[in-house]
Amino acid sequence: MPKKTLNIVESAYRAVMEEQDDTILWLLAAMQVAGAEHTVVLRGNAVNYAVAGQGVPGLTVGEWKQTQAPKMDRDVLDLVEKRKIPVYVVAEDLADRGIERGELVPGVQLLGRTALPGLFAEYELVAHW
Repeated sequence: MPKKTLNIVESAYRAVMEEQDDTILWLLAAMQVAGAEHTVVLRGNAVNYAVAGQGVPGLTVGEWKQTQAPKMDRDVLDLVEKRKIPVYVVAEDLADRGIERGELVPGVQLLGRTALPGLFAEYELVAHW
């Protein structure tokens, strides 16, 4: 039986231009398909991943063009809807960045900072990315 793992994602936009997605979110989606049991908490700058409709233009370096820009909101929505991974965002981190609840992709759940220790106790493993 797989261990329940809580994944706290705080470092945002790591390698997203090169890989077109966040490597940790991609890895968790792949592991979930393989039978793992994951939950995600977005905190710090990573709460921006859950903002619906965000986008970045492709990157151009000389003659080379990156035409597949990352779509972080789509990746978060995929975790929630397709992979059935619970995704939480820390409410205070949203407020610190001026992000309203209504700006988030559907299915993302709010979590207060004071609730984090209780959430930790529900999991066998906690990973901080």
